[in-house]
Amino acid sequence: MSESYPDEWEGPDDLDETDLRLLECVDEDFDVSLKELSAELGLSNSAIHYRLNKLKEAGVIDGVTADVDPTSLGLNMVAITEVSVVHEPGYSEHVGTDLADIDGVEQLYYTMGDVDFVAISRVQNRSQMNRLIEKMVAVEGVDETSSRFVMDELKTAPRTVATLSEGMRENLVEDE
Repeated sequence: MSESYPDEWEGPDDLDETDLRLLECVDEDFDVSLKELSAELGLSNSAIHYRLNKLKEAGVIDGVTADVDPTSLGLNMVAITEVSVVHEPGYSEHVGTDLADIDGVEQLYYTMGDVDFVAISRVQNRSQMNRLIEKMVAVEGVDETSSRFVMDELKTAPRTVATLSEGMRENLVEDE
């Protein structure tokens, strides 16, 4: 199974700077009202509504969620776990699915390099963390794990549009 990766990303064909500014606003706070967006961007409510729908249909906005503060639920322990596996046909799919299904795993990445997967996990206490790591090690095909425990969370909320470089923005905006 080989995939071709273009040198330059080809995204939605008709994004403009106003779309990016709108995305930046909702990326920061999706609960912001049409009225506030209208004032911020100098567009009518209907224009904002149209652009948001267009971005949803294009798959740029893929859902509406609430940002729940995990620490308010006592989920204060965060681990970054590197997982090495036995390389057999299909390992990335079955091991990845099994790891992703473990309670407490917030994010899971299939990687290239020294390790095969990187998991970001969050639990309330050490005994839960021990059980989580034991479940990872018990996944068929997992050879080895190595975990790092987070001492302080410096930046955790993903703000996709706010972290775009100027070059990335230029790649997204249609040439006029």
